[in-house]
Amino acid sequence: MRRDNKIGIRELKNSASRIVGEVREKGADYVITHRGQPVAVIRPWREQDSAEARRALVARTLAQIETTSGRVARAAGRRSAAAAVSRQRR
Repeated sequence: MRRDNKIGIRELKNSASRIVGEVREKGADYVITHRGQPVAVIRPWREQDSAEARRALVARTLAQIETTSGRVARAAGRRSAAAAVSRQRR
């Protein structure tokens, strides 16, 4: 099994099925390059990827909620809900 195979975007486009097959069947990793510079990695999915994806989604969602609650509070002339909760915790 080869590791860290480098492949340009054009070759990826032309050989995507083969490359995904190698990742799936052989556990190969590919570094995708654009004009010779690495821009992405294709590698086999790991069980921990699911947990990491969930944590990232929760973090993005909480950030969006905090941003939105701050906008609503400012529009109403009050501090954000997050600030109020933080103040109560002190």
